[in-house]
Amino acid sequence: MDIREYQLFISDFYKQRKWYQYGPFIRSNFLSEEVGEVSRAIRTLEIGRDRPDEKTSEYNEQLENLIEELGDVLDNIFVIADKYDISLERIMLAHKEKLLSRYEK
Repeated sequence: MDIREYQLFISDFYKQRKWYQYGPFIRSNFLSEEVGEVSRAIRTLEIGRDRPDEKTSEYNEQLENLIEELGDVLDNIFVIADKYDISLERIMLAHKEKLLSRYEK
């Protein structure tokens, strides 16, 4: 599956679940929440949680959690882009051009 196919899949999936109805303003808050969950997953991997009320998990389980949370971040980005009819290819190309023009002088 390429990135465009996945963006279409996510948009359709969110529409079927009735999650697509939320506009970019609300969706950006969901994105912020998911970014926090990525930070927590990385903290768990890197330095642990040190919480006696939480069960310590194995490295592979922690890594799977990080993968899941990164996927949630990507999905929110894909939906926000879709709301504005922006392809991920366009975002990647524009960002690549920005980086090259900024740092390859």
